[in-house]
Amino acid sequence: MSRFSNLGHRLYQGEVSFDFVGRRKLWYSISGVIVLVAAIGLAMGLHLGIEFKGGSVYTVSKPGLTVSQAQETADNIVSSHPLVQSTDNGKIRIQVSTDETKSSDQVRSELSQKLSVPLDTVEAQVIGPSWGKQISQKALTGLIVFMILVTVYLAIAFEWRMAVAALVALLHDLLITIGVYALVGFEVTPGTVIGFLTILGYSLYDTVVVFDTVKENTKGLTKQNKLTYSEAANAGLNQTLVRSLNTTVVALLPVAALLFIGGGLLGAGTLNDISLALFIGLAAGAYSSICVATPLLAQLKEEQPDMKELRKQVLRHRASAAAKAEAEAAGGDEAEADEQPAGMVGQRGRSAGTARAKGRPSTKR
Repeated sequence: MSRFSNLGHRLYQGEVSFDFVGRRKLWYSISGVIVLVAAIGLAMGLHLGIEFKGGSVYTVSKPGLTVSQAQETADNIVSSHPLVQSTDNGKIRIQVSTDETKSSDQVRSELSQKLSVPLDTVEAQVIGPSWGKQISQKALTGLIVFMILVTVYLAIAFEWRMAVAALVALLHDLLITIGVYALVGFEVTPGTVIGFLTILGYSLYDTVVVFDTVKENTKGLTKQNKLTYSEAANAGLNQTLVRSLNTTVVALLPVAALLFIGGGLLGAGTLNDISLALFIGLAAGAYSSICVATPLLAQLKEEQPDMKELRKQVLRHRASAAAKAEAEAAGGDEAEADEQPAGMVGQRGRSAGTARAKGRPSTKR
């Protein structure tokens, strides 16, 4: 853990940096593949719950009754592929679509007989498709209003390019989450809609935190010639990287417990409605804020004339600094080359003098 904290400090100080913005083509390719798979799943159709398509719901209360036993009994009574789930209070919930030809009273009576329970312990509720249609329309209206308000807020608080990048990230997360729902075949209920709206808010929050740091790092950027906008944005992204990962992990832990333990091991199927949406959406939101929103923002900003000119100045400055360093290195090499022959001459002179001294006859008698 101390190493991770040290890494976060080094990222914030700029001692360590991961080039997320510079690898935007890689992230775009990964997102494109994921979105394509999600779109294929969405084209296959969503498994809408009874609240959206209408039907009948039968709740049976019997100690010891399992989901498999109730499923087998329901399959023998109705022919429209009923959905059987266990509820949080230990009851069995049987959903029958509107395609069923038998009346509600007839199905209720047969469930009472074959499950050997009193008729008054089998509760029946008929839901019309018009109610689900109204819920769907209201959810869609709320989503559109939410998107408009988010775009206006970001355009005022930051700028329109940040609003566009955040909106693309939101649509990215929403499409992936809905596509995964379609692929795994989970039922879409009102709880699922709540989960969708929740992940949009979380994704927006994470993106705004990153954008706020990027805004601070790029303030007065055109007055210097050492960093381009993409590099400054990438530095801001690295400063918030550990924070984003910590927030995401902390948020995913309880959701994973609901999904895998509550819904998977304990069999509380009703938890899957909202937990899957939250789990996929939180993970996609963290990914999009790092690998989609910020790189897209940098790409949009780099198209501005002043940012293009800044990039040219930065490149010229770096080229000049590199040429200067190369010239200094070359001058140092020439100086060493000049000193080396002079030393060799001096050494040869000393050697010759010594040889002559050795060959000169001695004057002593």
